[in-house]
Amino acid sequence: MPKETFNNLSKDKKQKIFIAAVQEFSTRRFSEVSINQIVKTAGIPRGSFYQYFNDKEDIFLYVFTEILKEKQEILHSTEDVNPDADVFEVLMQTIRASYQWSRAKPEYSQISLLMEIDNSEFIIRLRTASANELRKMVERDKQRGLIKPEIDPDLVVEMIYSFIIKEYFWIGLGEDMFLKRINDIIKIIKEGIACV
Repeated sequence: MPKETFNNLSKDKKQKIFIAAVQEFSTRRFSEVSINQIVKTAGIPRGSFYQYFNDKEDIFLYVFTEILKEKQEILHSTEDVNPDADVFEVLMQTIRASYQWSRAKPEYSQISLLMEIDNSEFIIRLRTASANELRKMVERDKQRGLIKPEIDPDLVVEMIYSFIIKEYFWIGLGEDMFLKRINDIIKIIKEGIACV
């Protein structure tokens, strides 16, 4: 995360660095990102970069966190989900809002796609952490008796993410078709694991 010197910068300068980092992270996998390109695009000296961030991981975490904050604001502005809703209902609402948000911010989607094909240890840890919320919801629904007790939550999460990534990034369907296919996929998964 940023050092205190970064936090003391003007809003405009921080935004300029953020935009330069987003541009770089949306065009290259993390393992291939160039700090030189970020500082060049941001118009700051390389030495200043290290006054603001420790390394490439630091600036990526900053960008990742800022994007997540923005995404959370969008998700929270959508209509509230029933607190008793199952993981599948929550997931569909989140996917709907995320799809619209990602169309408005395609460079953020590109960062997500590049994270999916990057096998650096740092990115693998971030992907794993990102899946934890969904895993917790699957576990919660197992405890509530909505999902069979023998079901492996990690496998369910992996299946859901794999289908979402495939449908969104590789097929590139329009919103209605994308949401219909995801809904159909989730229905199949749900009916395969839900207690009857």
